Formats: sequence, structure tokens, C-alpha cells
Amino acid sequence: MPIVDALLPEYDHELATTRRLLERVPETEFGWKPHEKSMTLGQLAGHIANLPFWLSATMNAPFYDVTAGDKEARLDPPESREVMLKEFDEKVSKARASLVKATDAEMMAPWALKSGGHEIFSMPRAAAVRSFVMNHLIHHRGQLSVYLRLQNVPLPSMYGPTADEQ
Repeated sequence: MPIVDALLPEYDHELATTRRLLERVPETEFGWKPHEKSMTLGQLAGHIANLPFWLSATMNAPFYDVTAGDKEARLDPPESREVMLKEFDEKVSKARASLVKATDAEMMAPWALKSGGHEIFSMPRAAAVRSFVMNHLIHHRGQLSVYLRLQNVPLPSMYGPTADEQ
């Protein structure tokens, strides 16, 4: 089985689940944060909505330098939930298209994250997709679910029913 065929069902499930959570983010609370050192709700939701960009970046080049000033790598809060969801859907589709066409050789090729030319880490592209993109997304999605719970927003199912759905 090609590596991509093993990753796509997980990708499709996790991104659909993520969208259901992003749909619940209240625009009126974009500026709220649970602690002074935390991101705001809007920044966190915007970061999550932008994470599919990182899959495209991982698939389309042998490395990514975070100091490149790429506008798509931003942490800016979205201007609205509607815009955030539209951009998320576009990035999910673009990222999936870049993943679908990858060969096993491309998935096993080294990929690196850099900062100012300094290598932060290097690993096979398949591992970067799982850790740097998917696990990263799931981590922040967990944070977002706590933010939403603290705002009394009913949570959607992730891997089974939530307390709000029972």
C-alpha cells in the first residue's frame, strides 16, 4: 500500500473534525484568552485554520524556513468566522491535492524545518506530515476545545460523543 493511501483517511477524518470545531468559534470572543501568556481565541482558531498550509509547504519543497516572511504562515486572527472557514476549506483542498500525488519516494525524502537557515529538525517527509502537521493540528485543536468549553460553547464529537451530545 502506498504511504499516501495510509495517510489520506486520517487526513480526511481529522480535517473534517477540525472544521466542525472551527464552525463553533464565536466571533464575539476572538479577543478572549484564558491566560495572559496564551494566544487569543482568534489567534488560536486562525492558526488551526492555517495549518493545512503547512502540509502544502511540506509536500512542495525540501524544507521550509519560518523566517521567509511567507504571508500564509501567519498567526493573525481571522477577520471573521466565515472568512476563516473559507480559507480553511481552500487550504484543506490544496493540501490534500499535494498529498494525493506524492510517491513513496517523495514521502520518504528528507524534509527540514529551518529558521534563518538554521535547521530546527529534519525527518522523512511522511514523518513531518504526521508530526509537524497532523499532530500539531490535533494538539492545537485540543487547546481550542478547552478554550470553547471555558466559553460555554457546546463541543462537537471528535472520536465519540461529547458531554454536550449525550
